[in-house]
Amino acid sequence: MKLSSLLAVTAAAGLVLTGCAPQSTPVAEVPPAPELVSEVLTAEGQQALTPEQVLADLKAGNERFASGKLTARDFVAQAEATAAAGQFPKATILSCVDSRVPVEIVFDQGIGDVFVGRVAGNVEDVNMVGSFEFATKVAGSKVIVILGHTSCGAIKGAADGVELGNLTELLNDFDEPIARADAATEGEANSSNAEFLNLAIEENVRQTIADLLDQSEVISDLVDSGDLLVVGGVYDLATGRVTWLDS
Repeated sequence: MKLSSLLAVTAAAGLVLTGCAPQSTPVAEVPPAPELVSEVLTAEGQQALTPEQVLADLKAGNERFASGKLTARDFVAQAEATAAAGQFPKATILSCVDSRVPVEIVFDQGIGDVFVGRVAGNVEDVNMVGSFEFATKVAGSKVIVILGHTSCGAIKGAADGVELGNLTELLNDFDEPIARADAATEGEANSSNAEFLNLAIEENVRQTIADLLDQSEVISDLVDSGDLLVVGGVYDLATGRVTWLDS
């Protein structure tokens, strides 16, 4: 075989072998980790906020939560900062004890951002009212949110006549909102009637707002002066979104 022919055969074989060689898989670029938020509210930052700005922030935070776009936070740094400098929460939230309503997460808030009070059925009593007077008049919180939620077990239990130890007295607090919901809907006034139950949950939020303002001159004076907003909402367990109620 001539040398030129031998070289041609060798080159062709090389091409075949090269074509059979495994191709390298492109490596996808890993996006950089988001920068963690470590800042916390200061006294100056809290004082600069209006009640309307705080409410808008809570609404925007809930939208981030429901959309799966929570803020990345350095909670250790925030804990250290608030331990050293104190707390200056911008809002106070009264929620049910239901484990499916993680209040700070629902509103995408960090450590030191909100006071949270929790009790079955998000109702007020003298201890809660006193706590909220401290949170607003003393600690400077600009918004109070009364937060109910769908499928509330406390409202269900009250409507169905559940009796159990001290729970029985607690469930009696829901008599008025249940009666209003019953009068405004058709069908049985029990937990199997979705229309009734949903309205009873809303009416209970409105009742708690009315009772809070009636029982606390401190809080009602702050509202009258424009230094505080008291609002209500219902958190949807299925969607993660809060529906804000008219008073």
